[in-house]
Amino acid sequence: MIFLTTGTQLPFDRLVKAVDEWVGRAKLECEVFGQVLSPSQDPYHPQHFEIKERLSPVEYAEVLGKADLIISHAGMGTILTALTEGKQICIMPRRHKYGEHRNDHQIATVERLGDHAGLYKASDEHDLPRCIEVALKAAGRPKSESIDPFASADFTESLRAFILGSHN
Repeated sequence: MIFLTTGTQLPFDRLVKAVDEWVGRAKLECEVFGQVLSPSQDPYHPQHFEIKERLSPVEYAEVLGKADLIISHAGMGTILTALTEGKQICIMPRRHKYGEHRNDHQIATVERLGDHAGLYKASDEHDLPRCIEVALKAAGRPKSESIDPFASADFTESLRAFILGSHN
């Protein structure tokens, strides 16, 4: 299963349309499902997969658990959830110039993220099909190595020392 999520704060029709066009051309043998927050005016309606605007936390966890690949905006919550669960994820940043976000921090996020097994980065909707194809090939391999949901002890000790030291 492929799970598209645009997050729960802002619509991302450019991503939804790009995935829909790709699904229309691909000869998939798996289900595609999306959690898609639609804009209030002139929303794009996918023709090749089902969507739901909002999923409950239980529904989200169920769909995520079934997914072999997640396609998403470059939101850190989704990225960390996918990598913590050992899921393949393909991300595409929202862009301020298209009114998709308040600034271009998602572009900076994509640029700053290093290479990690299971994380695939598309620069835009034109690069997305390549990104999905690469991620799908990798999805057939053994499960991606998941990341630890907790910060390393070194980091937390450094943070603790900084906080406690700043009150002196």
